[in-house]
Amino acid sequence: MFQRLEDVEKRYEELTIKISDPEEIAKTSSWQKQMKEHAELTPIVEKYREYKKATKTIEENQELLKDLELKELAEIEIEEARESLPKIEEELKILLIPKDPDDDKNIICEIRAGAGGEEAALFAGELFRMYSMYSEKKHWKIDILNENETELGGYKEITFMITGKGVYSRLKFESGAHRVQRVPDTESSGRIHTSASTVAILPVVEDVEIEINPADIKMEVYRASGAGGQHINKTSSAVRLIHEPTGIVAECQTERSQLQNREYAMRLLKSRLYEIEKQKQDEELASARKSQVGSGDRSEKIRTYNFPQGRITDHRIGLSIYQMENFLNGDLDEMIDALITADRAEKLKGE
Repeated sequence: MFQRLEDVEKRYEELTIKISDPEEIAKTSSWQKQMKEHAELTPIVEKYREYKKATKTIEENQELLKDLELKELAEIEIEEARESLPKIEEELKILLIPKDPDDDKNIICEIRAGAGGEEAALFAGELFRMYSMYSEKKHWKIDILNENETELGGYKEITFMITGKGVYSRLKFESGAHRVQRVPDTESSGRIHTSASTVAILPVVEDVEIEINPADIKMEVYRASGAGGQHINKTSSAVRLIHEPTGIVAECQTERSQLQNREYAMRLLKSRLYEIEKQKQDEELASARKSQVGSGDRSEKIRTYNFPQGRITDHRIGLSIYQMENFLNGDLDEMIDALITADRAEKLKGE
């Protein structure tokens, strides 16, 4: 670990010189990359220097133990430094965990009603509201890309983009099946029903990260429609892109212009293709080491929302929270922080 830290500090010092060089500053693109790398290394180097300062304090005060007048003060400083070292070491291990390259990305979220008919569609709507309220608390921006609303106000499916600082890092563990247990408003006998909606979190990718041959894309235009199939747009502004080699479809109908809808649909298509490639890479690495938390897929049941008990349980980490109303109003940090901590613990085991 300490050799890695020495290498990191050396690289940090090289970058410190480079980012102050006028010639490097003039190369805007590469300079920005260097600035980003420098910022990422800063907390590691600062913590490592804190560690070295503590060890130096111990060494220097060992010599002072021979001086009767300074012995007591030296013993206190040695004890304080020794007590701080295990905590600093643990923090260094966490800082050295390879960062997910997608953590700083914006996301596209897809929510689809699963088993349970209209009740599942209503729950999909509640999940959308939950993520919307969480985004509002985080000062993130939401843009709806595609929606298929039901007569009762739920969603058969809804796709939206969330932009802001560290969105993917906070929401990447939300992918999977979300199960709800409650008495639906439509149930006259008071019987508890179980239904589900699925969530997929896709990082928004840059053009340099994935290339698509324009000849592989078939574009269709159609009229945007609302609940019950009633047209809400008299012109064919909605766009459907079909990636013919894979059969992946991306649609956007919420913008007024066909050009804007095509742009958003292309972002969605690229994110879906990127996610497929990412899953392939994750599967290749799984035999060596696989996180028990994982970012999940649509088929994996990750969480149950039990309304009679007022309980939300995440099955991956076994955590239950008894604050249903607050949770559905976007108070997700306790759950998300626990998922991030569990994922970090798994990665530390593999280090």
